[in-house]
Amino acid sequence: MTQDKKAFCFCTLACGKNYRDLALLLAKDIDKYSPNTSFVILTDCPSDFSQQPNVLAFKHRQQSVKFYHDKRFAIAKGLSLFNSCIFIDADMRILAPVPQNPKWISIPGITARGCENMPKKYAKVLAGNPDTKLLKEFKVAKKAASKLNLELENENINFVYEYLFAVTKDSGKEIEFLKQWEILASYCELNGLYDSEGNAIGLAAAKAGLPVRWSAMEGISFFKNRIEFVRIKKGESKMEDVAIYFEQQTKLEYPKRFIGQRIMLKSNKIIKYLYNLLRLRIITLKDFDFYYR
Repeated sequence: MTQDKKAFCFCTLACGKNYRDLALLLAKDIDKYSPNTSFVILTDCPSDFSQQPNVLAFKHRQQSVKFYHDKRFAIAKGLSLFNSCIFIDADMRILAPVPQNPKWISIPGITARGCENMPKKYAKVLAGNPDTKLLKEFKVAKKAASKLNLELENENINFVYEYLFAVTKDSGKEIEFLKQWEILASYCELNGLYDSEGNAIGLAAAKAGLPVRWSAMEGISFFKNRIEFVRIKKGESKMEDVAIYFEQQTKLEYPKRFIGQRIMLKSNKIIKYLYNLLRLRIITLKDFDFYYR
């Protein structure tokens, strides 16, 4: 497939059959609603996408302990090919036509569908009434910030909800952002926070001087299961209108398997976890003071 003339692409991470199947559904949505837009996918099996003309699939081997921080590699690949990339979770869907050139895509830096400043994100902790998970996340994020000479309570630092956000090149700041994210990914995972990429994105952007802004991202009508549940609860959506999307996602993400298959998958998952954790501990020893003191 030849690269199209658009200045932006969509990108995602899709490893494992469940997420490859979900990403293929999303690829068909993008092909339908945003024609001539490339969809960059980092995956463990690129051949699964060989018949989908809008997909640029690249082989990827898991680097993070639990995959979450590997999203940075999809963004890096997207930016190596385009001026802007829109990261979208593989389990999401596009529901309506996407504008040819959204205004927000041309603004340098990060444009996120969901973000909030750190004091608001950790308001409960700062008020002295946190839950256990939030407190742990805050403590790790605060210490990581201090190692980068940043103040977590600074309202200019934003937590980025990573399911849908765009990154547009900004005179090389985006490269430094990805380098800082790599550093923070290791730090978070060493401290047991495997799904804390929202903190890492915000802190890395602040360190790199890459702007972060909230936007409704007009023109992208999407389905994301946990977001849709909130919309339904608020009366902003009706279950009967989106039931098909819930059904399709559940069928692909949680397929029925024989007990032997489930045991094998569970065992492989544990082995990969232990291997990647050991690998992380060995790699980070080269900067012992930063990661362990």
